Amino acid sequence: MNYNKYTNRGDISTKIGFGNGIREAAIINKNVIGLGSDITSSVGMNIFKESFPERFYSLGIAEQNAVGVAAGMALNGLIPVFSTYGVFASMRTLDQIRISLCYNNLHVIIGGAHSGISVGPDGATHQALEDISSLRALPNMTIISPCDATQTEIATKLAIEKLDGPVYIRFGREPMPDFSDLKQHFIIGKAQRLTEGSDIAIIATGHLVWESLEAAKELKKRGINARVINMHTIKPIDEAEIILAAKECKYIITAEEHQITGGLGSAVAEVVTKNHPCKIDFVGMPNTFGESGLALELMDKYGMNAKTIIQKSIKLVE
Repeated sequence: MNYNKYTNRGDISTKIGFGNGIREAAIINKNVIGLGSDITSSVGMNIFKESFPERFYSLGIAEQNAVGVAAGMALNGLIPVFSTYGVFASMRTLDQIRISLCYNNLHVIIGGAHSGISVGPDGATHQALEDISSLRALPNMTIISPCDATQTEIATKLAIEKLDGPVYIRFGREPMPDFSDLKQHFIIGKAQRLTEGSDIAIIATGHLVWESLEAAKELKKRGINARVINMHTIKPIDEAEIILAAKECKYIITAEEHQITGGLGSAVAEVVTKNHPCKIDFVGMPNTFGESGLALELMDKYGMNAKTIIQKSIKLVE
C-alpha cells in the first residue's frame, strides 16, 4: 500500500477546475451556454465568459428565473451551465429545479459554488451544508462532489459531454490541496479506491478526501490499515463499492463537508443497512448552522478534518 502516492501539488480552489471544465467542453460543443447570477469570478464562470463572451448571460440576482431560462434553453437543444453560491443554487431554486429540470429530465448543469463550511467569513447564510440532502431525493438528478480542482475540471467536462439529465456539481471557494491523478480514470457514478486497507473503510467526498488520506497515513503508524474511498458521485452512488467495504473492512467512517443528516453519511448508511450491516460512524456538520471564521479554523471547530477522522476510526476499531 503506497500511502505517499497522493501528494499536494499546491492549494487551488475547486472553482478554477469548474471554470476550466466548462471552457474545455465549450471549445468542442458550441451549444454550451453560461448563465450567471450577478457573480462571475467568485464561482469560476469568468473563465468561460472570457473565452466565450457571446455565449455568457448574466441574469442578475434572480436564481429562480435563471433555472427557468436554463430549462427553456435546454428544451431548444442548448446545454446551459448555471452557477451561483451552492446555498442559493440548490435551495432558493428548489421548486424550479424539481419541476422545470428534474420532472422534464433536462440536461442543465448547476454549479453549486462556495459549498461547505470552508466558505469561512461569509457565515451561516452562505455556507451550503444542506444542498446534497435537498437535491438527493429528486428523481433524475445527478450529484457530483469532486475532491480537488483537477477532478472538478474532469467531472464538469464529462457531465456536460456524457450525461443527459440535470446535474449538480458541488465545489468550494477556498484554495485546497490539489492532489488527484492528472491522468485519472474518472467515471461518474463509480467511486475511486485511493488506498487499500481491511481494518476500516473511510468513505469521503469533496475536501474531506484529502483529510481522509492524511488520516490514513497517521492510522497506518498506529497499526490500522485504512481503505480510503473517494465517493465523488453522491447520486447515483456506487453501491457495489460500499457493500464491498462493509464486507471486507467491517467498520466504515463517512466524511463530508455537509450536514451528516441527508448527506453522504445517510446515503452510505442506506446502502449498508439494506445489504450488509456493519458499524458505521459519521464525520460532518453535527446538526447545527455554521458561523463566520477562517476556513480551516471552522473545519477544526466542527470536526471536519483528519484529526476527527483519526479519533473516530480508532474508537470504532478498538
